[in-house]
Amino acid sequence: MGWGWAAAIVWLSLTPSPPRVDFTASDKLGHLLAYGLLMFWFSQIYVSQKTRIFYGIGFLAMGVGLEVLQGMSGLREYDVMDMLANAAGVAAGWLAARLLPRLLPPP
Repeated sequence: MGWGWAAAIVWLSLTPSPPRVDFTASDKLGHLLAYGLLMFWFSQIYVSQKTRIFYGIGFLAMGVGLEVLQGMSGLREYDVMDMLANAAGVAAGWLAARLLPRLLPPP
């Protein structure tokens, strides 16, 4: 499920006309939630801090890379604020996994 969610983020980031919800800051909230849920999911599966750091860095790189690709495509806009929302989502997902009880059984 986690890799399916990651693939959905990639598709939504690169499709020329993604679904839109019209309210103030909906785009940034979408980035925050998408990356937050992604990091939370993988933090629930992998409890090792080293592994969580690896995934966190990977998801940060994914968010930056997708924004760069959007800017290069000419169909979407490069937005530093989207990158910050992605990073905030990764941090929020990590923090939520540390503070909330484990939802998945230990491996």
